Amino acid sequence: MFRLPVLLLLLVCLGASPCYGFLAKAHKRQPTASSPSVPEYWFEQRLNHFSGADTRVWQQRYFMNDTYRQSGGPVFLMIGGEGPANPAWMTSGAWLTYAEKLGALCLMLEHRFYGKSHPTQDISTDNLHYLSSQQALADIAHFQTVMKEKLGLADSKWVVFGGSYPGSLSAWYRMKYPHLAHMAVASSAPVKVQVNFSEYLEVVQLALSLNHSDCPEAIKMASEEVSKLLVLSSFQKLTDDFRLCELLQINSWMDTAYLLDTLAENIMNVVQYNKDNREFEGVKDTSITIQVVCDIMANKSLGTPYYRYANVIRTILEVNGEKCMDASYKKFIQDMRNITWASVSLGGRQWMYQTCTEFGFFQSTDSAAQPFSGIPLSYHVQQCSDIFGPEYNLSMVTDSVQQTNEYYGGLDIKGSRIIFPNGLIDPWHRLGINADLSGDLIAIQMEVFKMLEVYTLLL
Repeated sequence: MFRLPVLLLLLVCLGASPCYGFLAKAHKRQPTASSPSVPEYWFEQRLNHFSGADTRVWQQRYFMNDTYRQSGGPVFLMIGGEGPANPAWMTSGAWLTYAEKLGALCLMLEHRFYGKSHPTQDISTDNLHYLSSQQALADIAHFQTVMKEKLGLADSKWVVFGGSYPGSLSAWYRMKYPHLAHMAVASSAPVKVQVNFSEYLEVVQLALSLNHSDCPEAIKMASEEVSKLLVLSSFQKLTDDFRLCELLQINSWMDTAYLLDTLAENIMNVVQYNKDNREFEGVKDTSITIQVVCDIMANKSLGTPYYRYANVIRTILEVNGEKCMDASYKKFIQDMRNITWASVSLGGRQWMYQTCTEFGFFQSTDSAAQPFSGIPLSYHVQQCSDIFGPEYNLSMVTDSVQQTNEYYGGLDIKGSRIIFPNGLIDPWHRLGINADLSGDLIAIQMEVFKMLEVYTLLL
């Protein structure tokens, strides 16, 4: 008889999970809004939870809203992910409505190595060895243990939740620390990791086709035309049409793949965040929806599919307030090799490290059932080598991904009281739980796009 109470609790937890970039380049769409009225708190965290001899500590950022807290009430813990923890969530969102009803204390813990949570002096590869999902889960466990005593929460049940990567962390935390987390809501959570995630673009094609049946084919034709122009060295034309920041230079196949990937990611972003209503977080391009993209791609008055594709890119740039699109692979690698905390990548180097050493998640065009071309798996793996060194090759990535699945179980989740909400046209649902595994490992499927239930569902 678990289902009814779990679904009642789901009404509380949905509407409260922040969704981070979770793309090949996670830094491309990060929220910018802040809430200066929300105070920052700092927690002394261990650097290495898996070595008793290592006594080094650092300051981890967290946020708290105790407005509705009642004695014995639950604790809602929002797990941070591959980006800065946004304090806007401490003053907005449906979760505060249910926190008031249940007398809950609301906490949000920022992920190590992201935002202002700096465990080390820089983000050199040696220091990034302390960046892993296992260390992040141990951070949460230590944080919870100390907060229970510090804030008098011994009798409170903790509900952890998150979306995308934090959704995976939420499920894994309930699995690995069942004595600490009473329940987990893992929204849009890819609990299976995979090196070559070619299925991602298959779902992108499906999402586009549901809006307009000819939309994927038009994008495919446009992408093929871009490839032809690259072969013809029509670099000035491509620079002008797609409003590139500098004259396109192609010196290797990686330069070609990077341009194609950069263009494709604009469409991938639109699908992944379609109508996500994240304006309160400061995300600028929420008005660019799948319908907007497909309407442009169907507008024959704009010319061939190639020119419509260019119009889509320029429209996205204008909405974002950007004058041009950077398509230089050389500059991208330079930015990703920047080991200072002032790096312009906004967490991109850190997330790239995690994909190369734990997750894969490389969104290739190796499937025929998708509209793009020229972005093979080898392109993504080469980035790992170019950024972190030649030892970060396909063999290492493959072994690392296998170890992650062995450690967490992939789709063979073992545990209890975990809910897995997924949008059926969310590309990440292909690596998530889409059917009930047991009476208290429940999948909730919705005909919505990524994280829509998190941002807008007021049940």
